[in-house]
Amino acid sequence: MLAVIKTGGKQYLVKPGDKIEIEKIGKDEGEEIIFGEVLLFEKSGKLEIGNPFIKGARVFGKILKQEKGDKEIIFRYKAKTRRRTKKGHRQFFTEVQITKIGD
Repeated sequence: MLAVIKTGGKQYLVKPGDKIEIEKIGKDEGEEIIFGEVLLFEKSGKLEIGNPFIKGARVFGKILKQEKGDKEIIFRYKAKTRRRTKKGHRQFFTEVQITKIGD
């Protein structure tokens, strides 16, 4: 059993038991989350594709943690003009464990 869900402008291929890192969601750790935007759904060898979403299909998950990712360094350099810029950025993310895929 697997599904393709859409959240945060990205698509994820998931199955029960998977842990995924998605864009930050404003819920607390331990809460349940329901993904309603299911693009593809496979159950017992039968594949169902949405147009764009499958009506009634839902994916359930549990929020494990809310954290910041690793620091990304942005360095810009312009030759011959003595121009240098260095910045750091840490993106927030939510780790979710998929518990159930169902209708």
